[in-house]
Amino acid sequence: MNAVKAPSLQGHAIVSQAEWLTARKQLLAKEKELTHLRDQLRQRRQELPWVRVEKDYVFDTPTGKQTLADLFDGRSQLIVQHFMLGPEMTEGCIGCSFMADHVDGARVHLEHHDVSYVMVSRAPLATIQAYKQRMGWRAPWVSSFGSDFNYDFNVSFTKEQVAAGKIFYNFHLTTGGEEQPGMSVFYKDPQGSIFHTYSSYGRGCEEALGTYQFLDMTPKGRNENGPHYNLIDWVLRHDEYDDVKKTASCCK
Repeated sequence: MNAVKAPSLQGHAIVSQAEWLTARKQLLAKEKELTHLRDQLRQRRQELPWVRVEKDYVFDTPTGKQTLADLFDGRSQLIVQHFMLGPEMTEGCIGCSFMADHVDGARVHLEHHDVSYVMVSRAPLATIQAYKQRMGWRAPWVSSFGSDFNYDFNVSFTKEQVAAGKIFYNFHLTTGGEEQPGMSVFYKDPQGSIFHTYSSYGRGCEEALGTYQFLDMTPKGRNENGPHYNLIDWVLRHDEYDDVKKTASCCK
Protein backbone atom coordinates (compact mmCIF):
# COMPACT_ATOMS: atom_id res chain seq x y z
CA MET A 1 0.00 0.00 0.00
CA ASN A 2 1.41 3.40 -0.99
CA ALA A 3 1.99 5.96 1.72
CA VAL A 4 -0.33 8.95 1.63
CA LYS A 5 1.53 12.22 1.20
CA ALA A 6 0.61 15.16 3.39
CA PRO A 7 -1.21 18.06 1.76
CA SER A 8 0.84 20.51 -0.27
CA LEU A 9 2.15 23.61 1.50
CA GLN A 10 2.17 26.55 -0.93
CA GLY A 11 2.44 24.10 -3.81
CA HIS A 12 5.12 21.90 -2.23
CA ALA A 13 4.52 18.27 -1.32
CA ILE A 14 5.33 17.34 2.27
CA VAL A 15 7.25 14.06 2.20
CA SER A 16 9.38 11.81 4.34
CA GLN A 17 13.08 12.44 4.87
CA ALA A 18 13.91 9.51 2.58
CA GLU A 19 11.75 10.91 -0.24
CA TRP A 20 13.28 14.35 0.26
CA LEU A 21 16.77 12.84 0.01
CA THR A 22 15.91 11.16 -3.29
CA ALA A 23 14.63 14.44 -4.74
CA ARG A 24 17.62 16.35 -3.37
CA LYS A 25 20.08 13.95 -5.01
CA GLN A 26 18.31 14.37 -8.33
CA LEU A 27 18.68 18.14 -8.02
CA LEU A 28 22.31 17.71 -6.94
CA ALA A 29 23.07 16.00 -10.23
CA LYS A 30 21.74 19.04 -12.08
CA GLU A 31 23.68 21.40 -9.79
CA LYS A 32 26.91 19.54 -10.52
CA GLU A 33 26.15 19.71 -14.23
CA LEU A 34 25.70 23.46 -13.94
CA THR A 35 28.94 23.77 -11.94
CA HIS A 36 30.87 21.98 -14.67
CA LEU A 37 29.24 24.12 -17.36
CA ARG A 38 30.17 27.24 -15.37
CA ASP A 39 33.77 26.02 -15.19
CA GLN A 40 33.80 25.65 -18.98
CA LEU A 41 32.22 29.08 -19.43
CA ARG A 42 34.78 30.64 -17.10
CA GLN A 43 37.58 29.08 -19.14
CA ARG A 44 36.13 30.44 -22.38
CA ARG A 45 35.81 33.88 -20.79
CA GLN A 46 39.48 33.86 -19.87
CA GLU A 47 40.40 32.76 -23.40
CA LEU A 48 38.64 35.70 -25.07
CA PRO A 49 40.88 37.81 -27.33
CA TRP A 50 41.88 41.23 -26.04
CA VAL A 51 41.63 44.73 -27.50
CA ARG A 52 44.45 47.21 -26.91
CA VAL A 53 43.18 50.44 -25.34
CA GLU A 54 44.67 53.18 -27.48
CA LYS A 55 42.84 56.22 -26.09
CA ASP A 56 44.18 58.15 -23.09
CA TYR A 57 41.24 58.33 -20.69
CA VAL A 58 41.48 60.79 -17.80
CA PHE A 59 39.24 60.75 -14.72
CA ASP A 60 38.46 63.18 -11.91
CA THR A 61 39.31 61.63 -8.54
CA PRO A 62 39.52 62.91 -4.96
CA THR A 63 43.32 63.11 -5.37
CA GLY A 64 43.27 64.89 -8.73
CA LYS A 65 43.33 63.78 -12.36
CA GLN A 66 44.16 60.12 -12.97
CA THR A 67 44.54 58.06 -16.12
CA LEU A 68 43.09 54.62 -16.71
CA ALA A 69 46.55 53.23 -15.97
CA ASP A 70 46.52 54.99 -12.58
CA LEU A 71 43.26 53.25 -11.63
CA PHE A 72 45.07 49.90 -11.60
CA ASP A 73 46.81 51.16 -8.42
CA GLY A 74 49.89 49.00 -8.99
CA ARG A 75 48.00 45.82 -9.91
CA SER A 76 47.76 44.14 -13.31
CA GLN A 77 43.99 43.66 -13.40
CA LEU A 78 41.16 46.16 -13.06
CA ILE A 79 37.40 45.67 -12.73
CA VAL A 80 35.31 48.74 -13.53
CA GLN A 81 31.72 48.96 -12.39
CA HIS A 82 29.88 51.26 -14.78
CA PHE A 83 27.70 52.92 -12.16
CA MET A 84 24.56 54.66 -13.43
CA LEU A 85 24.96 58.18 -12.07
CA GLY A 86 24.71 60.71 -14.87
CA PRO A 87 25.48 64.43 -14.85
CA GLU A 88 21.83 65.32 -14.22
CA MET A 89 21.27 62.74 -11.45
CA THR A 90 21.65 63.35 -7.73
CA GLU A 91 21.58 59.74 -6.52
CA GLY A 92 22.66 56.47 -8.08
CA CYS A 93 20.29 53.94 -9.60
CA ILE A 94 18.92 51.30 -7.25
CA GLY A 95 20.43 48.35 -9.12
CA CYS A 96 23.93 49.87 -9.26
CA SER A 97 23.66 50.78 -5.58
CA PHE A 98 22.62 47.19 -4.80
CA MET A 99 25.74 45.95 -6.58
CA ALA A 100 27.98 48.46 -4.82
CA ASP A 101 26.71 47.15 -1.47
CA HIS A 102 28.48 43.86 -2.30
CA VAL A 103 31.88 45.33 -3.11
CA ASP A 104 33.64 46.48 0.05
CA GLY A 105 33.73 43.05 1.70
CA ALA A 106 35.21 41.46 -1.43
CA ARG A 107 37.60 44.26 -2.28
CA VAL A 108 40.26 43.43 0.32
CA HIS A 109 40.49 39.92 -1.12
CA LEU A 110 40.54 41.17 -4.72
CA GLU A 111 43.32 43.62 -3.95
CA HIS A 112 45.43 40.86 -2.41
CA HIS A 113 44.90 38.80 -5.56
CA ASP A 114 46.18 41.36 -8.08
CA VAL A 115 42.78 42.93 -8.88
CA SER A 116 41.68 46.54 -8.35
CA TYR A 117 38.01 47.54 -8.33
CA VAL A 118 36.82 51.02 -9.26
CA MET A 119 33.36 52.48 -9.85
CA VAL A 120 33.07 54.98 -12.71
CA SER A 121 30.21 57.41 -13.43
CA ARG A 122 29.70 60.46 -15.64
CA ALA A 123 28.37 62.56 -12.77
CA PRO A 124 30.64 65.36 -11.51
CA LEU A 125 32.97 64.29 -8.73
CA ALA A 126 31.13 66.38 -6.11
CA THR A 127 27.90 64.49 -6.81
CA ILE A 128 29.69 61.16 -6.61
CA GLN A 129 31.37 62.01 -3.32
CA ALA A 130 28.13 63.20 -1.74
CA TYR A 131 26.30 60.00 -2.66
CA LYS A 132 29.25 57.82 -1.68
CA GLN A 133 29.35 59.45 1.75
CA ARG A 134 25.60 58.93 2.15
CA MET A 135 25.94 55.22 1.29
CA GLY A 136 29.08 54.69 3.38
CA TRP A 137 31.01 52.88 0.64
CA ARG A 138 34.83 52.72 0.67
CA ALA A 139 35.58 51.48 -2.87
CA PRO A 140 37.24 54.02 -5.19
CA TRP A 141 34.73 55.93 -7.32
CA VAL A 142 35.79 58.36 -10.03
CA SER A 143 34.16 60.65 -12.57
CA SER A 144 34.50 60.17 -16.32
CA PHE A 145 32.70 63.46 -17.00
CA GLY A 146 34.16 65.14 -20.06
CA SER A 147 35.78 61.98 -21.42
CA ASP A 148 34.62 59.37 -23.95
CA PHE A 149 35.07 56.48 -21.55
CA ASN A 150 31.40 55.71 -20.86
CA TYR A 151 30.46 56.17 -24.51
CA ASP A 152 33.28 53.99 -25.79
CA PHE A 153 32.29 51.16 -23.46
CA ASN A 154 28.62 51.44 -24.38
CA VAL A 155 27.08 52.47 -21.07
CA SER A 156 26.31 56.13 -21.86
CA PHE A 157 24.45 57.43 -24.88
CA THR A 158 23.56 60.78 -26.43
CA LYS A 159 20.07 62.23 -26.31
CA GLU A 160 19.92 61.78 -30.09
CA GLN A 161 20.70 58.06 -29.83
CA VAL A 162 18.07 57.60 -27.15
CA ALA A 163 15.47 59.54 -29.14
CA ALA A 164 16.18 57.43 -32.22
CA GLY A 165 15.80 54.23 -30.22
CA LYS A 166 19.21 53.07 -31.35
CA ILE A 167 21.60 52.54 -28.47
CA PHE A 168 24.20 49.77 -28.78
CA TYR A 169 23.87 48.12 -25.39
CA ASN A 170 24.58 44.54 -24.32
CA PHE A 171 26.09 43.89 -27.75
CA HIS A 172 23.04 44.74 -29.84
CA LEU A 173 20.94 47.71 -30.91
CA THR A 174 18.09 48.33 -28.52
CA THR A 175 16.15 51.09 -26.76
CA GLY A 176 16.96 52.62 -23.39
CA GLY A 177 18.02 55.67 -21.44
CA GLU A 178 21.20 57.72 -21.51
CA GLU A 179 22.86 55.76 -18.69
CA GLN A 180 23.08 51.97 -18.42
CA PRO A 181 24.82 49.58 -15.99
CA GLY A 182 27.65 47.18 -16.70
CA MET A 183 31.11 45.95 -15.82
CA SER A 184 34.34 46.02 -17.81
CA VAL A 185 37.67 44.32 -17.12
CA PHE A 186 41.15 45.47 -18.13
CA TYR A 187 44.68 44.09 -18.00
CA LYS A 188 47.92 46.06 -17.87
CA ASP A 189 51.12 44.33 -18.96
CA PRO A 190 54.59 45.02 -17.46
CA GLN A 191 55.32 47.49 -20.26
CA GLY A 192 52.25 49.56 -19.33
CA SER A 193 50.03 48.63 -22.28
CA ILE A 194 46.36 48.30 -21.34
CA PHE A 195 43.93 45.80 -22.84
CA HIS A 196 40.16 45.50 -22.63
CA THR A 197 39.48 41.83 -21.87
CA TYR A 198 35.80 41.55 -20.95
CA SER A 199 32.54 43.44 -20.51
CA SER A 200 29.14 42.37 -19.25
CA TYR A 201 25.84 44.20 -19.07
CA GLY A 202 22.31 43.78 -17.73
CA ARG A 203 21.69 40.40 -16.16
CA GLY A 204 25.22 39.38 -17.09
CA CYS A 205 26.34 41.13 -13.90
CA GLU A 206 24.11 39.07 -11.60
CA GLU A 207 26.90 36.70 -10.58
CA ALA A 208 28.44 39.58 -8.62
CA LEU A 209 25.30 39.89 -6.48
CA GLY A 210 25.82 37.71 -3.44
CA THR A 211 22.33 38.50 -2.13
CA TYR A 212 20.86 36.73 -5.15
CA GLN A 213 22.98 33.65 -4.48
CA PHE A 214 21.54 33.47 -0.97
CA LEU A 215 17.98 34.05 -2.16
CA ASP A 216 18.32 31.34 -4.79
CA MET A 217 18.71 28.80 -1.95
CA THR A 218 15.48 29.82 -0.21
CA PRO A 219 11.95 28.45 -0.79
CA LYS A 220 10.61 31.76 -2.11
CA GLY A 221 13.71 32.45 -4.19
CA ARG A 222 14.02 35.96 -5.57
CA ASN A 223 10.27 36.50 -5.20
CA GLU A 224 10.21 39.11 -7.97
CA ASN A 225 6.63 38.75 -9.11
CA GLY A 226 5.92 42.12 -10.68
CA PRO A 227 5.33 44.69 -11.84
CA HIS A 228 8.96 44.84 -13.06
CA TYR A 229 9.92 41.19 -12.47
CA ASN A 230 13.39 42.18 -11.35
CA LEU A 231 15.11 43.64 -8.30
CA ILE A 232 13.19 46.91 -8.65
CA ASP A 233 10.20 45.01 -7.22
CA TRP A 234 11.79 44.92 -3.78
CA VAL A 235 15.31 46.36 -3.49
CA LEU A 236 15.74 49.84 -2.00
CA ARG A 237 18.88 51.84 -1.36
CA HIS A 238 20.12 50.44 1.92
CA ASP A 239 19.26 53.62 3.85
CA GLU A 240 15.68 53.69 2.52
CA TYR A 241 14.19 50.63 4.20
CA ASP A 242 11.64 51.74 6.80
CA ASP A 243 13.37 50.15 9.80
CA VAL A 244 16.74 51.59 8.73
CA LYS A 245 15.26 55.07 8.34
CA LYS A 246 13.54 54.74 11.73
CA THR A 247 16.80 53.67 13.41
CA ALA A 248 18.74 56.48 11.75
CA SER A 249 16.11 59.00 12.84
CA CYS A 250 16.28 57.78 16.45
CA CYS A 251 20.07 58.05 16.53
CA LYS A 252 20.36 61.63 15.26
